[in-house]
Amino acid sequence: MNEEEFLKMAKAKYGEIKALKEKPTLLDYEKGFVELWTELGRQVAQAELGDEGKDRRKKRESKAPSEKSK
Repeated sequence: MNEEEFLKMAKAKYGEIKALKEKPTLLDYEKGFVELWTELGRQVAQAELGDEGKDRRKKRESKAPSEKSK
């Protein structure tokens, strides 16, 4: 993933983050904000590491994202 792809993902969430201002309480805003950032984090991790395997119990041989660029 490069910076442009990351920014594209973050920009897609921007409208949803702005819409959180309409929430009635600060607690509702915070809950929505955490959900959005968790979802964005999951999308970024999936883009970096790839889709999960068919067998969730099987370990994958994979290098850390920092080692892939070397």
